[in-house]
Amino acid sequence: MAHLVRPLLTALVLLGLWEAAVRVMGVPAYILPGPIRIGAALWDNRTILVENAAITLGEMLLGLLCGAALGIGCALLMAASPTARRALRPVLLVAQALPVFAIAPLLVIWFGFGLASKIVMASLIIFFPVASAFHDGLARVDQGLVDLARLYGAGTTASLRYIRIPAGLPALASGLRVATAVSPIGAVVGEWVGSSAGLGYLMLYSNARMQTDMVFAALAILLTVALVLFACVDRALTRLVPWAPETLGR
Repeated sequence: MAHLVRPLLTALVLLGLWEAAVRVMGVPAYILPGPIRIGAALWDNRTILVENAAITLGEMLLGLLCGAALGIGCALLMAASPTARRALRPVLLVAQALPVFAIAPLLVIWFGFGLASKIVMASLIIFFPVASAFHDGLARVDQGLVDLARLYGAGTTASLRYIRIPAGLPALASGLRVATAVSPIGAVVGEWVGSSAGLGYLMLYSNARMQTDMVFAALAILLTVALVLFACVDRALTRLVPWAPETLGR
């Protein structure tokens, strides 16, 4: 608990300075509300915020699962086959270079205003860091170990299973941590483009009505959800890959 005291004190000081600046300068609430007003909005609208947060969290989790599964599968395929590697590398580059913000309207048209378009958007953002990190981990295995395994008759599949994958797990863990951190982007962008629920929709709805305190309240809930999800994933990865604590920021 001691390591949490300093960040909490820093946050309280910054919030106090924020509140004081807003009051002294007389900033209108519709431009920049103070922390007290935002806290009141959080409490008064807690039911709506929790309901919409649950929807956004579901989109983030499903997008993380789908994007991670696609990234892991792509990395394994590239590691197992040079032909697949040459064919899929351009796909990785396109997935990273093409902004999901630009194609979000198209995804809504193709997949509808429901859950599917948000999952696709989140998956596209998550796919690249997972696939890229895991493929790098698989490729950087000590070649001497692979050659030794071949001398003992191990084929490509056996070398991948017993040597490359265990050695590449720390890199995969790093990629998953990055993917978890960016997972809210796809879900929120999808809600901005076309949705009737979720924290992104709630922020857009409140902003149109100059309810800036509600926008900040939704942002605070989104930040809390993202941090909790990141902490859970980080803790799970620490248990699954205990031999590489440095990769997990320990």
